[in-house]
Amino acid sequence: MSDEYFMQQALKEAKKAQEKREVPIGAVVVMNEQIIGRGYNQVEMLNDCTAHAEMIALTAAFNYLGSKYLMDATLYVTLEPCFMCAGALYWSKIGRIVYGAEDEKNGYRRVAGERSPFHPKTKLESGLYGEESLKMVKEFFAARRK
Repeated sequence: MSDEYFMQQALKEAKKAQEKREVPIGAVVVMNEQIIGRGYNQVEMLNDCTAHAEMIALTAAFNYLGSKYLMDATLYVTLEPCFMCAGALYWSKIGRIVYGAEDEKNGYRRVAGERSPFHPKTKLESGLYGEESLKMVKEFFAARRK
């Protein structure tokens, strides 16, 4: 299976968030070409500011493995992780992160700058399905402003 396939799965999670009137961000955690955690934003539904897609996907993966470390896993997420999620990803020691669109307003780079907040061994890639991911977020906020 490919990065494109797993990012499409993250986009499906983002659509679930969109259907529930949440900011449309989705994430999947993959290990050995198998999805071991899924998540989409549930901040409004759970009344919990930490219920980001990444956090929910990470928790599902930890529970699946019975472990707090994800060194051999990859997180696919539709939008650049925020600084809170970056901290959780750091502590998980996740092996790789692939995100779609950059988040200039709330992404980790706004706080961290060029210094990576992730574990030193974590590989980072961006831009995969970035246009699709950003379009969903922009449409969501445009609809809310009407």
